[in-house]
Amino acid sequence: MPKSSQRWHRRKDDRPEEIIAAALDLFTQKGFAATRLDDVAGRAGISKGTLYLYFESKEALFKAVVMAMVVPEIERAEQRILNFHGPAADLVKQLIYQWWESVNNSRLRGLPKLMIAESGNFPELARFYAEKVIIRVRKLLADVIAQGIKQGEFRDCNPVITARLLMAPMVFISIWSQSMQPYEDPGFDINDFINLHLDIFLRGLLVNPS
Repeated sequence: MPKSSQRWHRRKDDRPEEIIAAALDLFTQKGFAATRLDDVAGRAGISKGTLYLYFESKEALFKAVVMAMVVPEIERAEQRILNFHGPAADLVKQLIYQWWESVNNSRLRGLPKLMIAESGNFPELARFYAEKVIIRVRKLLADVIAQGIKQGEFRDCNPVITARLLMAPMVFISIWSQSMQPYEDPGFDINDFINLHLDIFLRGLLVNPS
């Protein structure tokens, strides 16, 4: 096969991934409502007609972004839980650090801010994101907390509410870093925030904090 044909076939196979990556960048930079499919096609280096061969609407493209870019990270966390052997507190730390590294220290970092800003205008997408991401993440954290309670490591509490308490400061700092940090405190070390949050949270949760 001629070299040019090999490039063509590789390029065609890569197109959905390139479109999804372009869409994610534009959704998080401009917002869902303000992003046009023309913009996505231009960023991906294709025509709008070619984009429609893969995605029938902007809503379908957003769902593809979530399924291709976010859900695999959740599956990785679920696999970590299955393979983990040790104190539940250590697993909680690993999951939070993994979340921050894989979501906030990547091109996904704008998604929490995007969903909060635009969920009221796009309820179907908000429900989709809640089902595929928020509820699933909360459940895996609640399961870890429930296991810690069962084995006597954590004090008795509502695991679902406790999971919300664990994630609320993380979501806040993610949104803040995407909005007010450059104007309020550009030198702020978010890692210090995360470390202190986990220390205070786990001391309050452990039956015998060290």
